[in-house]
Amino acid sequence: MEELYDQYRALLFKLAYQLTGSATDAEDVVQDVFVKACDVHPERLEEPKAYLCKMVTNRCLNLQKSARKKREMYIGPWLPEPILTPEADQLETTVVRRDLLSYAMLVLLERLSPIERTVFVLREALGFDYPEIAELLGKQEANCRKLMSRAKSKMGITEEEPVTAEAVEQDWVSRFLTSLELGNVDRVMSLLTEDVMLVADGGGKATAYKRPVQLRDHVARALLGGFKSIGAYQGKLRFEAAALNGETGIVLRSEDETLAAILIQLRCGKIARLYAVRNPDKLARV
Repeated sequence: MEELYDQYRALLFKLAYQLTGSATDAEDVVQDVFVKACDVHPERLEEPKAYLCKMVTNRCLNLQKSARKKREMYIGPWLPEPILTPEADQLETTVVRRDLLSYAMLVLLERLSPIERTVFVLREALGFDYPEIAELLGKQEANCRKLMSRAKSKMGITEEEPVTAEAVEQDWVSRFLTSLELGNVDRVMSLLTEDVMLVADGGGKATAYKRPVQLRDHVARALLGGFKSIGAYQGKLRFEAAALNGETGIVLRSEDETLAAILIQLRCGKIARLYAVRNPDKLARV
């Protein structure tokens, strides 16, 4: 069992994280699955990858159903929990270095039903074939293909224009922060797309917009206003470019406290989406 844990822990965490959007829940799921696997007869673990993935998938499907009810009571927008991905060879680094779905994609996954999300993650993130997915979920292969097609449609993904993550370079983040610091409205607006959207998740535990802020003028003023409002903390506050979910993001800290994690989605070199996680329960990983 120790060998199986070492071999499949990262894969199972990756699967659980993308199915739930919560690193905390993902770790709990993986631990729970391995505890239960200790009581499984060795003959049933002849193909451990498939068996363990099925256990994780079933556990996450149950979690997703209960999570949807909780999110109906959530204060403001709900965003996935970001995870720091440093250069050190840690579990999360192993998980996200190559093919973890982008943060923007994780946000889009919230549009899907639990079963649609499961099929999409198994196929797109883990590269499972449809026969394997059908076996894991106990469904017909044709049904899984339909679920995948439906999931892509809900997420706005087409064969002609798939959703892709445009890389955010560290020097780009530095220019963006400098523009905010200078308070130059025109410069900030030049970095935003016309239909830019700012989504903030405070969960009722930290100050955040309770609705998405849309359009370039409104987002620019919200960013500049937010930057100005923290001026009183100058000397204590610092912005850091950090690797979040395998992408370059921004972490706002005050001394030893992490105040926010900000992830950016670019389109043609400009900001199309800004995701600001302020809920302290979701900042343990950064």
